[in-house]
Amino acid sequence: MPGVDVCVVGAGPVGLTLAIALRRLGLDVRVVDRAPAAKHEARALVVWPRAAEALESLGVAGVLVRHGVELSEVTIHAGGRRLGALSTGWHRSAHSRPLNIEQHDIERLLCAELARLGTEVEWDSEVTDVKVHDARAEFTLARPDGSAASGTAAWIVGCDGTGSMVRDRLGIPFQGRRRTGLQVVQGNAHADWPYGRHPGHGHIFLAPRRSLLVFPLPGGGFRFFCFRDDPDPTPTGPPTLDELRDLVADTARLPRLRLSPTEPPWLNRARFGDRVAARLRLGRGLLAGDAAHAWAPVGGHGMNVGMLGAHNLAWKLAAVHRGEADTRLLDTYDTEQRALALRYIREMRCNFMELPLPPLGHRVFSATVPPALALRGFQRRLDLQLSDLGRNHRPSALSWQRAPAGLGRGRGPRAGDRMPDALVSTGHPGTGPVRLHTLLRYDTWTLVLLAGGPGVPDARAVRDAVLERCARGPVPVRVLSVTPADAAEARLLGRPGELRLVRPDGYVGLVAPARRTAALDAYLTALGQAAPAPMSPSVSAE
Repeated sequence: MPGVDVCVVGAGPVGLTLAIALRRLGLDVRVVDRAPAAKHEARALVVWPRAAEALESLGVAGVLVRHGVELSEVTIHAGGRRLGALSTGWHRSAHSRPLNIEQHDIERLLCAELARLGTEVEWDSEVTDVKVHDARAEFTLARPDGSAASGTAAWIVGCDGTGSMVRDRLGIPFQGRRRTGLQVVQGNAHADWPYGRHPGHGHIFLAPRRSLLVFPLPGGGFRFFCFRDDPDPTPTGPPTLDELRDLVADTARLPRLRLSPTEPPWLNRARFGDRVAARLRLGRGLLAGDAAHAWAPVGGHGMNVGMLGAHNLAWKLAAVHRGEADTRLLDTYDTEQRALALRYIREMRCNFMELPLPPLGHRVFSATVPPALALRGFQRRLDLQLSDLGRNHRPSALSWQRAPAGLGRGRGPRAGDRMPDALVSTGHPGTGPVRLHTLLRYDTWTLVLLAGGPGVPDARAVRDAVLERCARGPVPVRVLSVTPADAAEARLLGRPGELRLVRPDGYVGLVAPARRTAALDAYLTALGQAAPAPMSPSVSAE
């Protein structure tokens, strides 16, 4: 088979998201996986709002939503009593609530979307060797019949899990350590219990040395997910249904609880380590997903962080491959994604809603839950953290703040922040307000200018300045002039007179006064520095 632009090793959610994104950007992609066929294990369950937004920009969120169930509320219990409820959906997004959908269904649906884009996963193809050179990557595949095949690609990306062969062959250390004293026991089951089955409603049960999460499954039944201490680390096999029942009954104080298996049945026991690869890029070899970072599934964000990483990587890889940007753009994937993973590991070590606590810590924490959940501010902050909508890349080399960040509320996103999904009008006749994210595109940068206001240049003037200055920075740029739907939406977007250059993945790259086009010139020039054979700039105004 002739060489391709990118070889993706691993057809899990991260590898499939990356492959779909690259295909959307016009690159030729090959996806290989050592498994004999698509997996049927349940594993991860939740797609959080920011990951859903990323999938929306790739055109695949809708199909997942149709096969999942949105989680609107989680009730917290301890000692047989209700402590309160955590509600979701506090923040502006087309996907403001977490989506419950099992990982094997995500993989099945993403495989189908990838096939519609012309790429089939090559199953039963195990990568046994990888070598990267200045202009290409070479890899060797083992076939089921014992034969070997070789291939080449301009780039190779390891999305092949914690035991990554790609990472091993690149010689990149997987730094970190095992998490001791923590065991995860989980399974899917139908429950005969007093809480019924309410779509969109989950439960968390807190007890000394354990925490039990229960979420409804789209196809019926529940996912029971118990973090507990690990007094006997010798059992390594999956629990029995009776062991899971006893654990759930004891934690939730339901002695008469009965569980029955789902079809297909699934039970799992796991212990984890917190590890991050020392680097995510070595020349033309890159890492993503669990091959790049892994930690205990506290918070349920591992798959989501990997998918966001794929969303971050694909547009950068395409820009470098096409000669639109310098290869240093790929280094920002390394620094941004490693920083994101390290932040999660730090934060999840303080997630006392899920981590098992000793008896005294449990009593103290349980006493703080009811008054905290009664505060709207606490609910909003917790929802912002869980949804990932507040995550940012402010320290990144791609984040240039050339206008005052301002004080207090209503000053708009800073460089590195996610661009808010505010309601805006484009001024086209016969159209009403639309969500800003529907106007952003994954295949281009978007320069957002707030129309109106004293001293604000019109879109044509900014377009002309961009046309002039993009000659040295050949990334495609659209100029989008919008009017916020009302004052509340205007506060989300920032001051009139500022421009925001939004990256293809929806984060703000540059904040600067609209009249200071020199800042825009410098930013675009930096993106294309040392890039070979720059392409003609692509600029449009809307």
